[in-house]
Amino acid sequence: MDTLLDRFLRYVKVETTAVEDTDKYPSSPGQLELGRMLAEEMRAIGLSDVSISEAGVVMGTVPGNVRGAPTIAWLAHQDTSPESSAKDVKPNIIKNYDGQDIVLPGDKTKVIKVAETDGLAELKGKTLITTDGTTLLGADDKAGVAVIMTAAETLMKDPQHKHGPVRVVFTVDEEVGRGTDKVDIAKIGATAAYTLDGEAAAGIENETFSADMATVTITGVNIHPGFAKGRMVNALRLAGQFLTRLPWHRLAPETTEKREPFLHPYVIEGGVPEAKIRILLRSFETAELAELAKVLQTIAATLEAEHPRAKINVEVKKQYRNMREHLEKEPRAVKLAVEAYRRIGVEPLYQSIRGGTDGSRLSEMGLPTPNLSCGMHNFHSPLEFACLEEMETAVKALVELARLWGEQK
Repeated sequence: MDTLLDRFLRYVKVETTAVEDTDKYPSSPGQLELGRMLAEEMRAIGLSDVSISEAGVVMGTVPGNVRGAPTIAWLAHQDTSPESSAKDVKPNIIKNYDGQDIVLPGDKTKVIKVAETDGLAELKGKTLITTDGTTLLGADDKAGVAVIMTAAETLMKDPQHKHGPVRVVFTVDEEVGRGTDKVDIAKIGATAAYTLDGEAAAGIENETFSADMATVTITGVNIHPGFAKGRMVNALRLAGQFLTRLPWHRLAPETTEKREPFLHPYVIEGGVPEAKIRILLRSFETAELAELAKVLQTIAATLEAEHPRAKINVEVKKQYRNMREHLEKEPRAVKLAVEAYRRIGVEPLYQSIRGGTDGSRLSEMGLPTPNLSCGMHNFHSPLEFACLEEMETAVKALVELARLWGEQK
């Protein structure tokens, strides 16, 4: 467990924040820095075919020792969310957690509260890793990276573990929806894959949202405000009106749960002549995305009718689709994950992700890829933390999963 913890602490100290508005791939230099570190470490523990592409995608192979066994893949992403800073992460290790609220040492206004954090009370006595409260931690998804590296080393060190080839893949820019843009599934060459990008322990996420992203562009008319009467059309004011007309008693993240869909405005920028709003469209039913887009288009048309000198354009781009629609093609992907958890004495929990992973797109591309838990909590915020024992459970599950696939033909 010390090796697992050491790895995790080393990885989170590399700033790998993804950047949304750039054509660069990866979007930030820290992802290449971490990628080179991971490639060097993979070579050191004996993986074969280790490479890092110009795009920052790291790949390597744990050679199999069972003739004819299928190849599987383990994936995690190197980047962290742009929603909070990941610069100068200062991990805070709490051994034998006492079950109380956690006041973070670098910003005492930041408190991880038991009453507000699902599952925290059950982690009493465990080892937790938090931040100091000034940054996020990066457990999403460096917990997954550390788990995979540790599981790969476990297989390499002990030939008693019988398994087929395991492809290890570390992607970039997952947090900005581009995690699989430069991933070649033919090069991976696996029958099934697993992303380690899930919350808590023993979760098998076999369903995600289907997702689109809308950009609403409002074009106004700018003129000196001293002479604006009857002439100015303020795009910012119209953006405000657009937002107030979005439903919030329903179809909003703040008022929905479980399998309910939502529209989520998350960025507004611009000025008087032009303003843009970025809005996430999310539903477990792919067909419902068109209905959500219709809501936006109707608001745009209504505002244009009220302000005929303004132009309002709604552009919707596809992001990812519910992995459930594709996992049925290789039922062993989920079935063997269930069995792996049970073999290590843990009862798995099926979960639906109110979000997405690289596995959403990979499954759509033809590589069935459910998502497994790796001990992360409260991700995308300074209240993020990881549980070391849950990460260790994930390592054991991966090793057992490799053994189970080694029994397949």
